Amino acid sequence: MNEIVLGHLSETQLGEVWIGVRDGRLVGVMIGRNRTQFLTMLAEWLDQFTVVENAAVTGPFTTQIAQYLAGDRRSFELPIDWEFLKPFQRSALRLVCAIPYGETRSYGDIARTLGNPTASRAVGSANAKNPMPLVIPCHRVVGSDGKLHGYSGAQGLISKEWLLHLEGAIQARQMSLF
Repeated sequence: MNEIVLGHLSETQLGEVWIGVRDGRLVGVMIGRNRTQFLTMLAEWLDQFTVVENAAVTGPFTTQIAQYLAGDRRSFELPIDWEFLKPFQRSALRLVCAIPYGETRSYGDIARTLGNPTASRAVGSANAKNPMPLVIPCHRVVGSDGKLHGYSGAQGLISKEWLLHLEGAIQARQMSLF
């Protein structure tokens, strides 16, 4: 049976952050939700698993995420488990993962890079189901109009805007929640 090691950051600028690690590789990140919601998300992606907690395993993951959210880290040096993703989603999210800190790309940009310029909606769907936000920075993907569209973490678009402002990719509007 698969063993998922859980890690947790209780107080971040975006609320609680949960992480899941399998065989030393990241399989999940959830922002602004609770443990039960995180385990439910993991169950949608992964075969049956047992849950353990081991700070020695999750420490490097939680440390890097905390550093990023504090503005002290621009890139992650974490192993990612890509194998459980469907092929199109894996391809799209690998491109999202390559978007540099402080920059954005449109869903159409990703679709064109994939060689399928009409696949913008499919890229949007792949992003909406991103099991590892922050580390796979789906917040850096915007609409072709330059506007923010969809974000499943924490406070939705408010969180997406906050993350892009943190990176200097956009000028923040008034953000009353942060």
